[in-house]
Amino acid sequence: MLKKENDTYQDSRTYAKDRDLNDPLGHFREKFIIPKDPNGDPLIYLCGNSLGLQPKKAREYIEEELTNWGERAVEGHFEAKVPWTEYHEILAKPMADILGAKPSEVVIMNTLTTNLHLMMVSFYQPTQKRHKILIESDAFPSDNYAVKSQIEQRGFDPEESLIFWKPRENEELCRLEDLEQIIEEQGDEIALLMIGNSNYYTGQRYPIKEITEMGHKAGCMVGFDLAHGAGNIVADLHDNGPDFAVWCTYKYLNSGPGSLGGCFVHERHANNRDLPRFTGWWGHKMDSRFNMRVDFDPIPGADGWQLSNPPILSMAPIRASLEIFAEAGFKNIRKKAIALTGYLEFLIENIGDERIHILTPRDPEQRGSQLSIQVKDADRSLFDGFMNAGIICDWREPDVIRVAPAPLYNSFEDVYEMSVRLRELLKGF
Repeated sequence: MLKKENDTYQDSRTYAKDRDLNDPLGHFREKFIIPKDPNGDPLIYLCGNSLGLQPKKAREYIEEELTNWGERAVEGHFEAKVPWTEYHEILAKPMADILGAKPSEVVIMNTLTTNLHLMMVSFYQPTQKRHKILIESDAFPSDNYAVKSQIEQRGFDPEESLIFWKPRENEELCRLEDLEQIIEEQGDEIALLMIGNSNYYTGQRYPIKEITEMGHKAGCMVGFDLAHGAGNIVADLHDNGPDFAVWCTYKYLNSGPGSLGGCFVHERHANNRDLPRFTGWWGHKMDSRFNMRVDFDPIPGADGWQLSNPPILSMAPIRASLEIFAEAGFKNIRKKAIALTGYLEFLIENIGDERIHILTPRDPEQRGSQLSIQVKDADRSLFDGFMNAGIICDWREPDVIRVAPAPLYNSFEDVYEMSVRLRELLKGF
């Protein structure tokens, strides 16, 4: 598909404008607040992989809950337009649709690393024989910290119990066959595969189905961190079958800085009371939750892992964003993402500068909406040049600029303008 698109791409502003005029998702841009420079001109925002833009309806939904709080106080739990006791439930289906899950397998709660710890309490059950956790070598630091602390908490040594799936020497991307070899050699010692799915640095997407099958064949539990995957790649969590997944919602899902995360627990674990877990009263069945003096009776499915009643003011922007996703349709969003990143790749290659190296895989099935661009001998001043020109992207040491055109609010002209600026900046290096 990418090759076919590349055959039609053109390096011109006229072409980009024409694509935008004929873009069936183009009007969704108007549902977001586009940041502006001090002169009031809109910025070109290509940083949705770090923090998504604010849906315009977020303010309305937050104010709705402030009004409920002011007018109804505690009765808002049952009398608000969306009763607070049910608020997380209305988010389950649209979130499940994005992730390819059943609503009962998905819950919005806590934040990402908290949820990762909760999942590992249940799904990392080390023994003297099987005690290792396998992660990718350049996982996001929080994942690394979390798995190390879980290993130590269970009385094992990360030096012996933590395995890294690494790229080969002089390569940036992890190879699936190398992971397969690790599992073949050490699978009977591995308790958990915990993979980041979409690597924050390179943008490489790791295949959920294949990794899950490898892990399960070896008797391992399998989980994924979808921080850079949720709202970005096709996860198909239910059919692909991992035991659990966790994610944040403030990147591609546009829920606001530090907003809530989410959990997926496959339905085969829905009624397994033998799974250890940390428990709290919001995971207790609703019909007896307020009785207060009964033993913990978990809600079947992912809801049973909840701890405390949810922060409604943080859930309101998630509701606003998920409504947009539902209206646009995730298949349509993903289709445009492939076209946008394909166009960006085409434009960068068309610059013809040998100093440029795209770390991210060229196959659109092996990446999401991010391209990681490396420029030989460049430094942060290259990134500063973009920022000074009103193009917001992301710098990662030592020499990578991450560019992530988000399909719901970015345009083909945004991508074109980024390439124009890159061409100009390269003249100074």
